[in-house]
Amino acid sequence: MSADDNGSTRSRTPPTFQAVHTMHFHLPRVKSFTDIVEQVRDVMRHSKHEKESEAHQIFRHAAGHKPKGVVPQTVNPDEETVPGIEHPGSTGVIYCSDRAMANGFNYANSHEWANLGQGAPEVGPIPNAPSRPDSIPLPVDSLEYAPTTGVKALREAVAHLYNDTYRKDKASKYTYENVCIVPGGRSGLSRVAAVIGDVYTSFQIPDYTAYDQVLSAFKRLVPVPTALDVKSKYKLDIEQTKKDIRTQGLAVILASNPRNPTGQSTCSAVSPQVIKGHDLQELVSLGREGTTIILDEFYSWYIYPDSENGYGKSISAAKYVEDVNEDSTIIIDGLTKNWRLPGWRVCWVVGPKNLITALSQSGSFLDGGANHPMQLAAISLLDPARVALEKVALQRHFKAKRDHVLARLHELGLDVDLPPTSTFYIWLNLEKLPEPLNNGLVFFEELLKFKTIVIPGIFFDINPAHRRNLFNSPCHHFVRLSFGPPLEDLDRGLDAIGMVLKKAKKNGLENMGHGYKKSVDGHPDIQVANVDSSLSPISPIVASAPQA
Repeated sequence: MSADDNGSTRSRTPPTFQAVHTMHFHLPRVKSFTDIVEQVRDVMRHSKHEKESEAHQIFRHAAGHKPKGVVPQTVNPDEETVPGIEHPGSTGVIYCSDRAMANGFNYANSHEWANLGQGAPEVGPIPNAPSRPDSIPLPVDSLEYAPTTGVKALREAVAHLYNDTYRKDKASKYTYENVCIVPGGRSGLSRVAAVIGDVYTSFQIPDYTAYDQVLSAFKRLVPVPTALDVKSKYKLDIEQTKKDIRTQGLAVILASNPRNPTGQSTCSAVSPQVIKGHDLQELVSLGREGTTIILDEFYSWYIYPDSENGYGKSISAAKYVEDVNEDSTIIIDGLTKNWRLPGWRVCWVVGPKNLITALSQSGSFLDGGANHPMQLAAISLLDPARVALEKVALQRHFKAKRDHVLARLHELGLDVDLPPTSTFYIWLNLEKLPEPLNNGLVFFEELLKFKTIVIPGIFFDINPAHRRNLFNSPCHHFVRLSFGPPLEDLDRGLDAIGMVLKKAKKNGLENMGHGYKKSVDGHPDIQVANVDSSLSPISPIVASAPQA
């Protein structure tokens, strides 16, 4: 489509293709040779493969992002400067932060940016929540190393909270011996991965971006993917999972619940708003039948009810574990998301006793243990009465932010396929936008020009070998928006999205999809394969996106 001066649009017939022995371009009737050239440029710019997209080539040229296991093997001199060292690839948030820095972002001017890629909640006071910690005691004993499994008093507090919240009616109760304190969720995941043997490990697409690096780094975990579908609300099909265990020999199932990035529960019952847990109960039961279940429950409080009596509820597999030492169910959680304390790096793994002893050993060489003073300071935060207040305040505040962001996206013509019922993320489908804005990497790069960060969907395509053409990824047309930041930051980012759409509608797409800054040190823009760089900017196909 193209736009008249008064803003109305008129149709423009696109060129068609016909492949016989050679490819011919069948162009509509044109008035001049210049029009023919413009039509050809349009065709060339309609990228169908990652090699034709500048944004995708920037991604591939980042250390660790090239396809793995492709023959013949070559050495990348930018990566392999130290013999034997190989870049594992960065997580989505790190890559996007690096790209933002190439576009002028730094932590001194971060207040000028809107970070909707942020994987952390706002950390300041929110209405009706307990006061935020503002001091940390430093007793002399806390200056010593803590045990690799953590301070006993904190381990006891974690066990008590799970028993009080989920296991009041259970004979089998967690004790401190079922808890290992770790310096962050990824550390907990790495400790667990380090003690798993040579087994088939099931994971889902889309899911938490760090799983990609874990499955790449820990070679004894043989990854087996399952692509989830929006039609099933990204819910794991338990019956199919049981069949896969029988036919494929799955020994481990790894998942986040609630799920990052889709904002849905991995296993829910009749209503996604009220977690009744039948599917979760069925999943946990597999842990009694020879399969280990690893659940990342960092968003277990971010549940958004439709009714007033739904506030204060949370979700955990701990509710359905029958015997805490016999059921092979592993739970990873911590202060990062639910308590809104990402900087403390105090998290935990809950599971059978023999798992905890193994994690003590892996922790001794992986990370050495969590910060001792911060562990002691965390104990009082796990008091069940305080937690109850935190949950309600958090759910009310973040639900209001969710609703605000969804309403503003609607005004921009960007309705969400599946509004989130949990987490603080929106999984936004860009397919209805015109090329090249309809893919997550280009949309991300265009927003950087307006000092706004989002996370392209491909980072949630858990693809350890990185071999797939990125345009074929089921997450290619998505971005993840976080409503974790404060409301004023969200509005600044949403304003930027509106400006990108308005720019596309007013000026066309000739300046989009290319011309990106490659690095912070001023290197020239990357050259994209299969695109004739001698050609001047392409003839526009103006976006039909709504005005901001």
